[in-house]
Amino acid sequence: MCRRNLELMPSIVRAARHTKSGCQKTFADMRWNCSFIQQAPSFGPDLLRGTRESAFVYALAAAAITHSIAQACASGELPLCSCGSVPSEVPGPDFRWGGCGDNLSYGLQLGAAFADSPLKSSKLGTQALKAMNLHNSAVGRQVLSDSLDTKCKCHGVSGSCSVKTCWKGLAKLDEIASDLKSKYLAAIKVTHRLIGPRKQLIPKEMEVRPMEETDLVYLINSPDYCTPNLHLGSLGTQDRQCNKTSMGSDSCNLMCCGRGYNTYTEEVVERCHCKYYWCCYVVCKKCRRKVERYVCK
Repeated sequence: MCRRNLELMPSIVRAARHTKSGCQKTFADMRWNCSFIQQAPSFGPDLLRGTRESAFVYALAAAAITHSIAQACASGELPLCSCGSVPSEVPGPDFRWGGCGDNLSYGLQLGAAFADSPLKSSKLGTQALKAMNLHNSAVGRQVLSDSLDTKCKCHGVSGSCSVKTCWKGLAKLDEIASDLKSKYLAAIKVTHRLIGPRKQLIPKEMEVRPMEETDLVYLINSPDYCTPNLHLGSLGTQDRQCNKTSMGSDSCNLMCCGRGYNTYTEEVVERCHCKYYWCCYVVCKKCRRKVERYVCK
């Protein structure tokens, strides 16, 4: 498939990079901070065993591929596609359709082919794991599709907005990752059972809440990621930096799993007292200040 679509490969590479950086940025304040994704495609057990962490990564990767292709079409990088189609809805009295919208339909078509083909053709992994990964990839694409919104640019004399040109554009991938993190936190544990003529994913505990098509799902519980256990894909949180004043997941109590933390003082050098000189440069002084860092025991 890669050989048949060589022109798409820069978009695929870009999507892989964005998935890596986006995952690590989104989970920087959590015990599991997406470290093993750096070893892709040789994932660790945290991303191979049907955990909620792997659910997030598959969803983000699927969204990133579609996002990258849709925007590559709009920027003229790809020979077989161009701008997204003009929206069918009637423009308002204060704007007109124009510009070059992201080509979501082409991105979905090719993105799904790239993200899902390995899962459908591979003999590795159980049927339950494949079904889970396919479901979560579809959730990622759906969250991306739902982010398509009207974006506008003003035209007019002296910066007035007498005319607006608008098009349909996708949200930034950081926003998609944030939405998927919310779904990760509310993910549903499922099992793969025969329902009628075929096997389907159904909630493990039916009394929790019914599963919806837009829910992320997982098969096995994750470790608490407090202590190192490479068999489970846990690096532990020793030496991780924590936030002494936070009440969230990056707090020293939660991040350090109750083991306590060490306090370090270090001196940082920053630019300060900056002045702008006409025309056109800025001169700054260097200031030193001491900051405290808190690191898990």
